[in-house]
Amino acid sequence: MSKSKQDQINVTTETGTLRRLLVHSPDSGLGKVVPSKAQDWLFEDIVHLDTIRRKEYDYYTKLLLYFLDPEKIKGKLKKIDDPKNKRSFYKPDHKDFHASDKVVELQLLLAQILEHENIRHKLIASVCAIENCSYATQQTLLSYDPKALAKIFISGTHNDNEMIFPPIPNFIFTRDIGITVNDHILLNKPAKKARTREALLAKYIFFNHPMFEGYAEKIIELPDTEHHFLLPKETEGHKVTLEGGDVMVVSKDHLLVGVSERTTWDAAYQTIKALFDKKVVKKITVVKIPRKRDYMHIDTVFTQVKKNVWVMLGIFSNKSVKHLDGDSVQRHLGIGTAQKAKDDKLKIIQFNIKNVDKPVQFDSLEELLIDISTKDLGCKEKDVKIILSGNDEFPYDMREQWTDSCNLLAIKEGVVLGYDRNDKTVEAFEQAGFKVVNVEDLIQDLESDKVKVEHIKDTIVLMPSAELSRARGGFHCMSMPLLRD
Repeated sequence: MSKSKQDQINVTTETGTLRRLLVHSPDSGLGKVVPSKAQDWLFEDIVHLDTIRRKEYDYYTKLLLYFLDPEKIKGKLKKIDDPKNKRSFYKPDHKDFHASDKVVELQLLLAQILEHENIRHKLIASVCAIENCSYATQQTLLSYDPKALAKIFISGTHNDNEMIFPPIPNFIFTRDIGITVNDHILLNKPAKKARTREALLAKYIFFNHPMFEGYAEKIIELPDTEHHFLLPKETEGHKVTLEGGDVMVVSKDHLLVGVSERTTWDAAYQTIKALFDKKVVKKITVVKIPRKRDYMHIDTVFTQVKKNVWVMLGIFSNKSVKHLDGDSVQRHLGIGTAQKAKDDKLKIIQFNIKNVDKPVQFDSLEELLIDISTKDLGCKEKDVKIILSGNDEFPYDMREQWTDSCNLLAIKEGVVLGYDRNDKTVEAFEQAGFKVVNVEDLIQDLESDKVKVEHIKDTIVLMPSAELSRARGGFHCMSMPLLRD
């Protein structure tokens, strides 16, 4: 593989300056989710499509471009925002689409591989098999051009009147389709049927698009457990299911793997085996969190802000959790928090490639994060800060974790994107010395050169979130980094 190709895909950190990532803008399929199917499709509610696009996600796209690919947007903002252009700048199938090779749109990559007849035929057959389509439907799909077909595969529809497939609204959460680990790509194995098609589309993109040329041997697919197809339904916890929200690259040599509602112990084992066999990393820590919808993935309970700063949900701290009654005896006995079953407890086990048989265990998430900052990243323990969701005030800690107060995306060291609705968490960031800016104001300042990207430090950028938060994912979920400094 050429050096230039190697330089295109490499992630060794959660906070190094972001240079390239995969995203997917909200498509028309989100506007067709009905209440009776919302939770089957992993949404908490139906969303208003125009709002989620114009007033929320479009700001995300613009901000990413100012940081990663300013030539695509600088000096063009007035034209881009002109209502007469009907958002053409954001539409992957439109001639005026930004088509950035830094802020990379999955739908565009899909359309590009579908230009190859062989791939088009295979993918149509595969999708139709998954969706149990008629032979006539399969033949009809062959008549669509690549851009239209890519749109159909993702949104389930080509126009407002006809739906061919159900939508895959979770495709906006690109973190879950795969994770870049150093110069390798670890593909996911979704836990929910609603995400089967997006995993298939992602696999075809990674194995066939020129952007990933030469990476076939560096793409890791986890095998299923032996005879998995014979397992009864009640043993589903033993299947190999992995989603990217449960994987974090905290250093060149250290990977975190969550065991959660979506990722199983068997998947964690297969990940350790695959990455140690290929010597991709030297250390893997398994973080097992309660198997609850409240948490879903580990990146819903903690993310990294700087080498020495993390944000997390306080109940996983080694400090006493605050409750309404404030009685320390009750807190220690667990009264008022409900006694948790064995499977509902936090468990942290760290494996080292040199001594796999002697793992290290951590008693709390806070202990692990401090260990990463000090031992892996060279920080002094007294300088490590843990910012707590909702400023560790009940009930705001739990309320704001539910709306992704801990699911933040670092676009450079100390500069993170989060939702504007998590007021108490924002207060905690201010108390920790961070500047708070509104994305709309920041974009105007970047356009007018009042602010330079390189001068922005220790900042939380607040993003509008009334509709996006209904989808149960923050900006960490809505990004798959391909390249970081």
